[in-house]
Amino acid sequence: NIGFEIFRFEDGQAVEHWDNIQPRKGPNASGHSMVDGVSEAGDHALTESNRHTIQSFVDEILIVGDLDKLQDSICQSDYREHSPNLGDDLHSLRKLLSPNAEGVAAVDYRMCHRLLAEGDFVLSVCEGFLQQVPTSFFDLYRVAAGKIVEHWDTTEAIPARSEWKNDNGKF
Repeated sequence: NIGFEIFRFEDGQAVEHWDNIQPRKGPNASGHSMVDGVSEAGDHALTESNRHTIQSFVDEILIVGDLDKLQDSICQSDYREHSPNLGDDLHSLRKLLSPNAEGVAAVDYRMCHRLLAEGDFVLSVCEGFLQQVPTSFFDLYRVAAGKIVEHWDTTEAIPARSEWKNDNGKF
């Protein structure tokens, strides 16, 4: 499995935990795995600028659906996609985010719950629908010169409330 784990600490102890886990797949159409690529954060002075870049991307493109801004947000010449269902080109991403004849997109982001940033890496924690199934989306982006140059993700179906193990929810 591949997953993102988030912990919140108080006084040196973990007090909250979130995760998003999916089966390992791949490599994708561009030959990238779900775990290869840059792994050391850099450009620490740009943390807040990069957080703002991804906040705009999530809000305007993923949630509102302004797909005309894809070209402005992603550096196509240097872009590396690690999602097992996509390649480095923007055509497959645009297709997943575009509504079909019934007005439903295969991937439909509805709300961003948090953005965590360090240097050139920003993790968005969102919810929406994947093939009309309630889903959590954890997307990790690497930003360079104000554009997305690398992306990793995990998606996980959100169980019905009757199946929850606690009352805290996914987010």
